[in-house]
Amino acid sequence: MATFVLVHGATAGGWVWQSVPSRLRAAGHEVYTPTLTGLGERRHLFNPDITMETHILDILNVLEFEDLREVVLVGHSYGGAVITGVAERGAERIAHLVYLDAFVLKDGEAVKDLYDPPVAGALAEYYLSGGRGGAEDRAGVEDPRFTAHPLKTFVDPLRLKNKKAKALPRTYLFCTEKAEMGLRGQGIVRSAQRARDAGWSYHEWPTGHHPMWTMPGELTDFLIGIPR
Repeated sequence: MATFVLVHGATAGGWVWQSVPSRLRAAGHEVYTPTLTGLGERRHLFNPDITMETHILDILNVLEFEDLREVVLVGHSYGGAVITGVAERGAERIAHLVYLDAFVLKDGEAVKDLYDPPVAGALAEYYLSGGRGGAEDRAGVEDPRFTAHPLKTFVDPLRLKNKKAKALPRTYLFCTEKAEMGLRGQGIVRSAQRARDAGWSYHEWPTGHHPMWTMPGELTDFLIGIPR
């Protein structure tokens, strides 16, 4: 049995995983799908002072208070930045990091640094509008559960110095159909290239940014097959 912690992306919530958690549990695995502070069903906690640190602590506290070990930590989209920060401080509890069409940051970088400055401005608009900005994902526009996202998480840099964290095995799954993402795809494309350049286990699927919606069975099998 494996333990999975699934971390959602910007403007989303734990709900975004849809049937994948139940499929994993049916296969005998333990699954946690926390919602980050200020988002999803926790939107009543939204405030502009929420930072990347807040979201990293959200996940670190799940690992600590549930006393989770040998975790397969999965980050979707913005969740890739979050799990990178979690690994920096909780590496001893993690077996594998999985980046699902997700951001890959280097030491001293913020999410905004993955984008050209004009595109970063469009992404900020997207965050503030709850997935309904000019660079919208059509699926987000159609689902009212997407919410505004705190902008400080977009500009906060990560400090990555932990050698144990750097040694953790990593897998990247790149979803090649990027038309739905508009300008937001730039940071994901650059992140995927970083994963390839770093020699991570790397995979490409011909689907959009939310494979948990379009390929839930395949994604479940993929996660079950992650080494740990």
